[in-house]
Amino acid sequence: MTPSSTLSSTLVGRLEMIAAMVLSGTIGFFVVKSGQDVWNVVFFRCLFGALGLFVYCAATGLLLPWRFTAKALLLALLGGAAIVLNWILLFSSYSHATISIATAVYNTQPFFLILLGAVFFGERPTADMLGFVALAFIGLLLVTQIDAGGIALTGTYMTGLLQALGAALLYAVASVIIKRLKGFSPHVIALVQAILGTLMLLPFADFSRLPLDTAQWGCLLVLGVVHTCIMYILLYSALQKLPTTVIAVLSFIYPVVAILVDHLAFGRTLSLNQWSGILLILIGSAGVNLKWQLGLNRFIGRAAAERG
Repeated sequence: MTPSSTLSSTLVGRLEMIAAMVLSGTIGFFVVKSGQDVWNVVFFRCLFGALGLFVYCAATGLLLPWRFTAKALLLALLGGAAIVLNWILLFSSYSHATISIATAVYNTQPFFLILLGAVFFGERPTADMLGFVALAFIGLLLVTQIDAGGIALTGTYMTGLLQALGAALLYAVASVIIKRLKGFSPHVIALVQAILGTLMLLPFADFSRLPLDTAQWGCLLVLGVVHTCIMYILLYSALQKLPTTVIAVLSFIYPVVAILVDHLAFGRTLSLNQWSGILLILIGSAGVNLKWQLGLNRFIGRAAAERG
């Protein structure tokens, strides 16, 4: 590959990643505007997403030959279950803690990845990583707006925060599982997971309370076709072209767009504490993803050497 073709590929990857993150930031708007309960929203997202992904995978020849072994298929299904439950919790949190706050708290995913790596794979986080985790935790406390007496704003608000944290944990679990599926088409993995989500949520979908107008049906269709099929195609294509550092930086477009949409569409305003907390969470997440240095590793190393 020539330098010019590499540059072109990187540019395309950046544009794909930016488009995917902008689309991610608008998900909350369509969830709220659909007027459906969370079970119906996720069911139709999975259904329309599966149909779109099936057409794409069939047209591009990804379905045949079928490469999934029984073990790989089981892993894909486990990851899919985590993804679907993650959507349910995240979408539920919008109505309790607003799209802005839920999205900011949802960006604690990297910290759960560190935790899972330590528990299941024996990975030891560096002192700098733990420093950024502590920074984000302070941000989380500010976002919850805990007063001097330790009382949060409302029980409903706290429910939303816990749901967003649960969604972040499930996303981290899904990420760990999907990383073990190297060599398989991510588009086919997404198709399998969307089909699983459709079947999982079919018993919980309330068909007696379907949308009453075309605008609400349009929102559900957009969530499935655009935010699941097209967005995942763009995202997975970008991930194959870009280095990790660029992916990490561009990922922050998602919460920025979500907060902007929440303000413009629903008039949400945030307090100074909440803005400060969101900023600390994003800085902490960036520090972990981009492996920024706080100097804690060197400080602890020198302290240990002096004691020795």
